[in-house]
Amino acid sequence: MSVASSKTFFPAFLKTLGLLWGFILTGLFLDSNLMQQWIAEPQWIANTVMFIGFFLCFKNVTPRIKEQMITAVIIAVIGEYLFSIALGMYTYRLENVPHYVPPGHALVYVGVLYFTKTAFTKLHRRLLEKIFTIIVIVYAAVFLIFENDIFGFLMTVLTLLVLRNRPRERLFYLSMYLTVAYLEIIGTNFFCWEWPSTAFDVFSFLPSANPPSGISFFYFGLDLGCLWLYKKRHTAAWKRMKNQRLLRLK
Repeated sequence: MSVASSKTFFPAFLKTLGLLWGFILTGLFLDSNLMQQWIAEPQWIANTVMFIGFFLCFKNVTPRIKEQMITAVIIAVIGEYLFSIALGMYTYRLENVPHYVPPGHALVYVGVLYFTKTAFTKLHRRLLEKIFTIIVIVYAAVFLIFENDIFGFLMTVLTLLVLRNRPRERLFYLSMYLTVAYLEIIGTNFFCWEWPSTAFDVFSFLPSANPPSGISFFYFGLDLGCLWLYKKRHTAAWKRMKNQRLLRLK
């Protein structure tokens, strides 16, 4: 059974987000404080595993997704050096941008995208949106109450407000939020990176947890950038797809 034809939750999840989350856990463990007990500097192992995983994924996706993966890596390189190195929004363990991070962004994009394209998610989209929204609200509220995470809570509220007017993308971004929350919890607990106690380590009126709950708000820029560049490069194809979509709705 293919990923797209998975009509029940566990096959749909395991073949997309489950595979992605397992890869995230493995990759970040290889760059963790635990690995440093056995290997002096293990980051090269994490980089190697990521490039292998990226290549295997790239080899098996459609030409359109290949192009979006390349775009995601380019945008991620720019974004990581801007937010981490230039602005100090967060700091990696070696105060660099690990080579595994930009292709990691692309894999997160693809994993979430394929989950939203399974038969199961198409059949149960409204239900999943409601469940995921509840989980997001509870998650952000817990961080706000117990970690004083005003910065993360504010970004969560902004995310939910934006998604009110984006019904077609809502499930994708809610799935992205949960995936990024998982990724951030793993990464910070493995000491692969850390967030300062206030937003950007500058705005004292915005206390932040490590990690802030709603940080996926910034990941959306990556997704929107990929989509915008694809539209610009394939204007005719994009218009044709939109016309076909309108015809189906009629």
